[in-house]
Amino acid sequence: MARSAANDRREWARGFSLLSDATRLGILSLLAKGPKNVTALCRGLGLKQPTVSHHLGLLRMGRLVIGTRQGKSVVYTTDKAALKALAAALAKLTPK
Repeated sequence: MARSAANDRREWARGFSLLSDATRLGILSLLAKGPKNVTALCRGLGLKQPTVSHHLGLLRMGRLVIGTRQGKSVVYTTDKAALKALAAALAKLTPK
């Protein structure tokens, strides 16, 4: 049981660390409004493509966003289940 709780805490820490960057929060905020490709995210954030792609890669590795190929581009969406799991983890840390 303690081993499972330790694994949960490691997963939470990894997810929360991904949320500790303003660019990644901006990406998630834009994606919360609907699916977007890198070009739309760059426009929305006012950042260059390499920067946005780097942060998208981190969010994908952390399983907070999902990329789906559509023709020659990739369209990104948030992984609602992963974000809900992080919200639930935060709720467990909130005093009652």
